[in-house]
Amino acid sequence: MAESKTVKTDSMKVERGSGNVFADLALPDSDAHLVKADLVARIDKIIRERGLKQVEAANLLGLSQSDVSRLLRGNFREYSMERLMRLLTVLGRDVNIVVRKSHSERSGRLSVEA
Repeated sequence: MAESKTVKTDSMKVERGSGNVFADLALPDSDAHLVKADLVARIDKIIRERGLKQVEAANLLGLSQSDVSRLLRGNFREYSMERLMRLLTVLGRDVNIVVRKSHSERSGRLSVEA
């Protein structure tokens, strides 16, 4: 996680985020939450690019329309990363998992790249 930086102006104090809002909010498993949010954002983008209505996306994904609605509104806590990756494969995307040595002394990190 990157260090946050506080900047003081004449009228207000502004704190620069770390790049992970879940870490900034001190939530447990913040890296996992960020990865899941990235996966959901990609699912949303694919659905929009295809011009699918939520009912059509639900039929394709094997979910209910209300589940798709909740997922796309950011309510993905009950979804595992594995399940979100499977949804991406149903939408015609390859998902690759790469494990490599961290470039820093700190522990490794989770991320999504496209």
